[in-house]
Amino acid sequence: MSSSTFSGTVSTPKLSVAVDMGNPFLNLTVDAFLKIGAVGVTKSIAEDTYKAIDKGSLSKSTLENGLKKLCAEGVYWGAAAGVYVGAEYGIERVRGTRDWKNAMLAGAATGAVLSAVGKKGKDTVVIDAILGGALATASQFLNNHYFY
Repeated sequence: MSSSTFSGTVSTPKLSVAVDMGNPFLNLTVDAFLKIGAVGVTKSIAEDTYKAIDKGSLSKSTLENGLKKLCAEGVYWGAAAGVYVGAEYGIERVRGTRDWKNAMLAGAATGAVLSAVGKKGKDTVVIDAILGGALATASQFLNNHYFY
């Protein structure tokens, strides 16, 4: 009886961009802003493309609104990542250790800052800080214990 096997590898193209601001804090913050900002832009493009296909038409105003949303999403997601990475780096430098507590504090600070900038009420700022801290801590635990 004959047998056959199939083997192959799939690799994706990688794009590496290095931005040297002369300071590790700024390097990490700008890098996070650019990478996650690109995720926000991609999310916006995917949503707008789906809506245009579902609607079956495309107009100049739809394109203009989509472009505005695209820029806003990219900046929002990039700013959130930049604040988080910068806060985590700063907390790590101050505490002198790298652990889940840095992620928790940076997540809480990021949630509070983004909520306060959004001009929400005090209760919402506190809730967003708790949520940010919880999400960052959970992410840290998952990365450290389940993904090698």
